[in-house]
Amino acid sequence: MKELSELDLPGDRNYTEDHEWAMEVGKTVKIGISDYAQDQLGDIVFIEMPEEGDTFAKGDEFGTLESVKAVSELYIPLSGKVVAVNENLEDQPELLNEDPNENWIITIEPSDLSEMEELLSSATYLDILRD
Repeated sequence: MKELSELDLPGDRNYTEDHEWAMEVGKTVKIGISDYAQDQLGDIVFIEMPEEGDTFAKGDEFGTLESVKAVSELYIPLSGKVVAVNENLEDQPELLNEDPNENWIITIEPSDLSEMEELLSSATYLDILRD
């Protein structure tokens, strides 16, 4: 397990208290899990992801991660339609352990981009982890 000071929490994205991140890329938003989440889960062995075209409301479960320790639900940080799924993760879910910041899970077309403002900055997310 990493110390909190060792976590890589880039400031170019926003975070949820459920340990997902959201990063605006043009008119879309990439979604993944935080370095803290992958560290706590341990070796990720399976991921269940939605289909392209699926729509979700903010906070909906959009998939699950299975690790050697547990099964964990994934919650979507903002409302929108899935426009891309990272198919590399289907055969190599361990990529999330190797680099959770580079290996996004889904990309959505947000229905309300202002929901990003409700998410946490990397500094605020780290403060929550410290508590």
